[in-house]
This record gives sequence, C-alpha cells and structure tokens, in this order.
Amino acid sequence: MNDFHTLPLLQLKEIKKDFSGVQVLHGINVDVHAGEVLGILGENGAGKSTLLKIINGIYHASSGEIVIEGKPVKIRTPSDAKGYGIAMIPQEFNLVSSLNVFENIFLGQETHKGLLLNKKSMRDRTVVLLSMLDTTLDPDSLIEDLSVAEKQMVEIAKALVYDARLLIMDEPTTVLTNLEVDVLFNLIEKLKSQGVTILFISHKLKEVKRLCDRLLILRDGHVVSLDEVAHMNEQEMASKMVGRELNQIFPLKSTPSEQVALQVSHLSVKSLVKEISFCVRKGEVLGFAGLVGSGRTEIAEAIMGIRKKQTGTVEVFGKTVHINNVKQAVDQGLAYLSEDRQGSGLILGFDLVENVSLVSLPRYTKGLINHKQTANQTQHYVDKFGIKTSTLNTELQYLSGGNQQKVYLSKWMDTEPEILILDEPTRGVDVNTKKDIYHFIQSLTESGLAVIVISSEMEELIGLAHRVLVMREGELQGELEGQAITEQDIMFLAAGVTADNTTTKQAPSEMISV
Repeated sequence: MNDFHTLPLLQLKEIKKDFSGVQVLHGINVDVHAGEVLGILGENGAGKSTLLKIINGIYHASSGEIVIEGKPVKIRTPSDAKGYGIAMIPQEFNLVSSLNVFENIFLGQETHKGLLLNKKSMRDRTVVLLSMLDTTLDPDSLIEDLSVAEKQMVEIAKALVYDARLLIMDEPTTVLTNLEVDVLFNLIEKLKSQGVTILFISHKLKEVKRLCDRLLILRDGHVVSLDEVAHMNEQEMASKMVGRELNQIFPLKSTPSEQVALQVSHLSVKSLVKEISFCVRKGEVLGFAGLVGSGRTEIAEAIMGIRKKQTGTVEVFGKTVHINNVKQAVDQGLAYLSEDRQGSGLILGFDLVENVSLVSLPRYTKGLINHKQTANQTQHYVDKFGIKTSTLNTELQYLSGGNQQKVYLSKWMDTEPEILILDEPTRGVDVNTKKDIYHFIQSLTESGLAVIVISSEMEELIGLAHRVLVMREGELQGELEGQAITEQDIMFLAAGVTADNTTTKQAPSEMISV
C-alpha cells in the first residue's frame, strides 16, 4: 500500500443512516489512505452501496462526519463530491439511451468553444479514455445500441473524466469478460501508482484478493472487520460476510424428465444469431455459455418476441407457437429475467406490490384491481425469498441489488411459467443470495419447470446445468453434458480453440430426439 500522506485522504466517523426509521448503517468508522485500494464486502443489504452513496452525495448521513485530509466536509450532492475529487462508477447504469457515447461521458461537464459545445474536443478526449480501457467502442454509437458490457465501459470512462483523487467502483466487473477485467485491473494499478484511492465493491472474492490492499467487511450495517487482504483467504472473507460457515452453495442436480418443454429449430436473428437449434426438457437446467456478444441474450430475446426472428420455429410442449411480443410469450408459459434488471425489468419508483404484479396484473383485475390480493401475493414472495424490506410499500430504489433481483424473480414467477429463461440471474448479488437463487432454481426443476440459464460465470454453469451450449460469434460451437462440463472445455469452445491452441469449430452433438 502506498502511503502518500500522513493524514488519511478520507475518514468516516460514526456514519449512521436510516430510511423511514429503519437503521441501515450503525456508526461506521474507517480511515482510507491515498493510493490504497480498499475492498468493501458484505451481503446484499449489508449497507455497502448506501455507504458509498453517502460519500458521493447521493444520500445524506443521518449523523456522523466525513473528513477529507483532516478537514470536515459537507457532501450534499454528487457535484459537491466531484469538487472534492470524488467520482463514482455506479452498480446500475446512469446513462441517457438517446445520446451517444461521448455525449454521455461529458454529460453535465461539457466543454465549450465560445457559446457552442466543443464536440470535437469532447470526442477526441473520449477516444483517449476508451483507448485506456482497450475497447474499440465508437464514441458516436448510441447508448441504446450498446451491450451491457459496453455500457459498463462508458460508465468507467465517465468517472475517468474527472481526474478523481477518490474513485468509487460499485461492482464494476459483473458484466465484463475476463479480458476486459484484466484491462480494468491494469488501469486501477496505474491509478493507484499515481496516488488515486479506490473504494472497490465486488462479490467476486478472487478479485478482492487479487486487487485490494485492505478489506472492510460489513454485516447488517455494522463493521465486522477491517483487515489487510494478505492476512485473509476467500473462505474467511465469505464466513465473515454471512456470520457463519458456508455450506455447499450449489444443490444436488435432480434428474430431468424425458419430455421436451421447449424446442427451438434453425433460429436466426439478422447478423447476430445463425441457425441455432436446441431443446430443453421439463426439470432440466440448460446453460448457455459464451463471451459477451456471442448471441446468447439475442436467442432469449428472439424466443420471447422482443427481437425479430429472421428464421426459425419455436415449439412449446410439441406445439408450434408464434410469438411476436412478450405478452404472447407469457400466454405460452414462458418467462424471461433479462440481464439488465433496472433497464428493462423493474421500475425503481414503484413499490414491491406494483413491481411484482407488473406482468400478472390481469389476474388480479375484474373491473378494479384487487389490491388486497396483490399485497398478499407479494407478501408470499417476500417470505419465500427472504426479501429484506421494511414494508411492501417501499420503493425498489431503496432496496439492495440482491433484494431487487429477488423482486424481479418474484415478478416473473407470479405469471406461473412452465419455461423460465434467466439471463445473468446472480449479477451483482452476494454469495448468500446466490445460494438462495440456486436452491430456488433447483426447487423449480424438481416441480417440473424447464429452466434456461445464460451466465458468464463458469462456476454457475458447472454447478447448475445438466447441459451447457457454448456460443461463439452467433453460432453454436458445441454441447457439454454432465461431467464434461468443465471451465477449460467451455473456454476452449467459447474462444474457438482446442487444447493445442488451434482454431476449431465443433459441431454441436445431436439434440435429444423428440
């Protein structure tokens, strides 16, 4: 750890925060030094994001003091934070879809040439920032046309514009490929050597171990420990987060039925997916692996009618169905949790009841909405999933990422699906919430649901899936089953190489005959 100053760059003294009388932070005390990477761990709801939002001026502490280089400061807005050299890369994107990349990066801090915007200057600076991130992203691309990973790169570039002394990163790697993570970590090391302080939240313990100097662990709004990372292993980190030893995170896999629930044949999406055929059985978890941009999400969107199919047929329990929109998909017993829960899944200004019943509302409506019934059903999901909330009327923006994800899952389960598609179902959630979701998926398969899991986490696919289909550049590269599902074989197929590092294009094995 680099000690650039005698005084800590940042001191948090007895920081407390409550929402509507519910205490979420209980007197947080921590000193952070210049040039240090401080990891912050804790389960969803532990108070991590709330603490960082207080530092960044999004929330105000109920009591306590923020001190920068020995001087108490008042940070009332994100603009105040920027004035003290603090910038934040949020967990959820804060981008304007109708603007392009460089316009988003300079939004609110535009450069001018006289009375006019100096677009050339901003564009040129964006090119430099994106080159630091080793991405080929076009500064003129519209945000609405970008993948989730590309949007994350834009958020990182936005923070770099400020030349911040304190950079807050809230789950910055959840949607990045391994290569993109390496680029980001190299950038962090460079910033650290220049005296920039990093506050780094991640649920990926290997990343924390690799990157951070010290580790602050929160549980239920309290500081559990503040230790040198070198003195801790991953198991100790996880145990301190949850307050107990962790049992096996993945449940035992059940035996699927022979009955095919979903059959997709010769599916193509213009320039994105090419002639994909597969099926998934009742009681089966079918995994989709592949690098970001390989076409996995586009397959799900085409099945659900979100994206137009160029060719292909979809059969549900042996019957050909024609799906052109989400309502038609739901009517056929399909449900889809997208990878971008805040962009297309939830409405943060709505409360739990309103979000849970978003899709299933017709079930509760006979002229008027039966509010008692929707509230009772929402309470059922709160109990079932262990959603942490003070009331059912709490707006989702005040829930942690993991609890938001559980509400999202509740919303789709309330449509009573027979086929469930989960795209990055544990993105940005802690290890204990992951375990809850994995065991719930297992219970669904035992009850006969067919489940498709699209995931960038190898461990997740290996632990959950009966079969894994590997995508590359819009094509199906191969199928792995049972003990053959290994991280090495998934990566070889995803990258298009064999064990001897030669290029390959493996044809998928024959699908289950119907």
